[in-house]
Amino acid sequence: MKLKEDDIINIHHYLPHREPMLMVDYILELTEEKVVTSFKITDDNIFVHNNKLVEAGLIEHSAQTCSSILGQSFFEGPDIETKVIGFITNIKKIEIFSLPKVGDEITSRASLISQYENICNIFCETFNHDELIIRAEINLFIQKVQQ
Repeated sequence: MKLKEDDIINIHHYLPHREPMLMVDYILELTEEKVVTSFKITDDNIFVHNNKLVEAGLIEHSAQTCSSILGQSFFEGPDIETKVIGFITNIKKIEIFSLPKVGDEITSRASLISQYENICNIFCETFNHDELIIRAEINLFIQKVQQ
């Protein structure tokens, strides 16, 4: 997928993660109920082993993709410093079909299933080109950190 700068949403406005734990490069689409993200696998990623992104890396990427749906409500704008903390509270279902290699760019699509205050249940699928590599249903909790 060829990205145009005008189409890219700054991930730092919607996720608290920073290197080396940032597992999403771009938010390609974001609404209150769905998100599409992309991530290029690099050889210096902490979840790369034997030239492949391991299962834990795929799960973390999926969780970060999902958390941007809930996380967007905490971030008021690019000039306002907001600190949030989030947790995976439950992985209800997960299927991993293959592991992407260094150099691959994966794309994830997540949809909100349900939400109660700061807790949500989200379905996510990740693709390497057209190949489905992981499917998960994840529960997340996010809250603002009082400063």
